[in-house]
Amino acid sequence: MNTSFREKLKDKQRIVIKIGSSSLTHPSTGSLDLIKLEILVREISDLRNQGKEVVLVSSGAIMVGSRTMGYEKKPSRLSEKQACAAIGQAKLMMIYQKLFAEYNQVASQILMTKNTFLDNLNRLNAMNTFHELLRMGAIPIVNENDTISTYEIEFGDNDTLSAVVAALIDADLLILLSDIDGLFTDDPHQNPDAQFIDVVEELDEHLLSMGKGSTGSSVGTGGMATKLSAARIAGMAGVDMVIANGKDFHVIHKIMQGRKYGTLFLSHPEDEFYLLDYLEKSL
Repeated sequence: MNTSFREKLKDKQRIVIKIGSSSLTHPSTGSLDLIKLEILVREISDLRNQGKEVVLVSSGAIMVGSRTMGYEKKPSRLSEKQACAAIGQAKLMMIYQKLFAEYNQVASQILMTKNTFLDNLNRLNAMNTFHELLRMGAIPIVNENDTISTYEIEFGDNDTLSAVVAALIDADLLILLSDIDGLFTDDPHQNPDAQFIDVVEELDEHLLSMGKGSTGSSVGTGGMATKLSAARIAGMAGVDMVIANGKDFHVIHKIMQGRKYGTLFLSHPEDEFYLLDYLEKSL
């Protein structure tokens, strides 16, 4: 039965792919891994060549900006973070634009905050912009608007942001790529007997509680808890989701071929008003 779930991934047409900071950088230096970025762009461009619509949610603005300005690690002061985000976002988009142009694809930028989704008019405008970009054949590249975000209006992690974007645009599939292979019955770094979970047919409270003790990587902001929360949001919106390891971005086409990579979370759509009510309480 799990095989049939995976087979259906071949037919997904509107896909949101989220890339964490740790998947974009060299572990030894924290600088951008340009070879991996080129592979990512090629994978997405090939999905476009198959007639699929793709939205990329990309972390990395603060990290790129801080490296550019000589910081050895992500700054702690809000004003420094926002200044580094302004520098890094421009540089990151320049690299994406150049790489996508080599494959005859057009990249676009959308920066969001919580208010983009929770305000009715902002949400409608954002949805219309996404749909028009996809109609044009462009590839929207999304990030949190770190330059202006404060605690009150930030998502805080791009796992949640990507799930909200997937819900907003009625995506068919959300792929979260990070530094983990998927969901296990326990932390595999602590427990060698932890079992990998291939498919989650229903995300219950027991599974949600499994991620509460996890934390993100040294360069990222989200741990397993944020990914399971994203799975709940996506699932309520009718979007299937896969958590997989972004160590090798070739995993994208393997997932889309229905091969057994990552953990697949099956969706259970809820009423739109219930979803909005849930998001207003949880975001």
